[in-house]
Amino acid sequence: MSAETATTPPADPAVHVTEIVKRSGTSFFWAMRMLPAEKRSALFAVYAFCREVDDIADEPGTMDAKRAELAAWRLEIDRVYEGIPKYPVGYALVHAVRTYDLDKQDFLAVIEGMEMDAPPRVRMTDLAQLEYYCDRVACAVGRLCTQVFGVDREPGKVVAAALGQALQLTNILRDVQEDAARDHVYLPEDLLKAHGVDSDYADGLAAQPGLDAVCAEVAALAGKRFKQAERSLSACDRRKMRPAIIMMEVYRRVFERLKARGWGRITEPVSVPKFEKLWIALRYGLAS
Repeated sequence: MSAETATTPPADPAVHVTEIVKRSGTSFFWAMRMLPAEKRSALFAVYAFCREVDDIADEPGTMDAKRAELAAWRLEIDRVYEGIPKYPVGYALVHAVRTYDLDKQDFLAVIEGMEMDAPPRVRMTDLAQLEYYCDRVACAVGRLCTQVFGVDREPGKVVAAALGQALQLTNILRDVQEDAARDHVYLPEDLLKAHGVDSDYADGLAAQPGLDAVCAEVAALAGKRFKQAERSLSACDRRKMRPAIIMMEVYRRVFERLKARGWGRITEPVSVPKFEKLWIALRYGLAS
């Protein structure tokens, strides 16, 4: 079962989750570092939870084993809300949950998203299922984050919905080839079929002529979500939402470079260098 097996609290739960975040190499590290210490620790705890359950979905193992481990995390979330966690990350989450009134359903939504990701073969039947998947694996995380940031719940949900979809759709467009190599195709099946793309041949997905048109349609939706996210962020206190703005700016650069590269060349990688991410963090993290 992942690294979460302890039944006694770590010496310092905040240090434990900080180490998980550092080891992950996440693009969001510098965005989270911009927060005051208490909020940063809470966000690190949320991220560490996401990392733990994501690893269960992604790492090798039988479906029975993965379901059991994710079910164990459902029980751990119950214990977190009862104040009696067993896992190291759970101890860090207790303080975050109590301090920022985090919604239990959002943690359970993330676990459900990992259950969708865990099978050896993954397909999205249509856009509605893809948007539901994005809500589970990205928007739910955004809802937890905006509570930590300190914005009102309803405006926070609007930001999380738009930005979560924008970020996750960008991930999907960036990783089409890599995901297909492990038989995970997140582009909607009905859209693939409409453009003559057969997802049963996942290994050869990149070579199918209609794929660029499918990617272009999904990219149009992602572009719309970035614009919605920018509008919804403008209605919030920018000082509180600096980490979200940094995340948006990093991913928007990935998205724009994907579009500039073109959808007929998905085997060519696109990324934002570390120095540029740091520059973005400084620019948008220090802006008033």
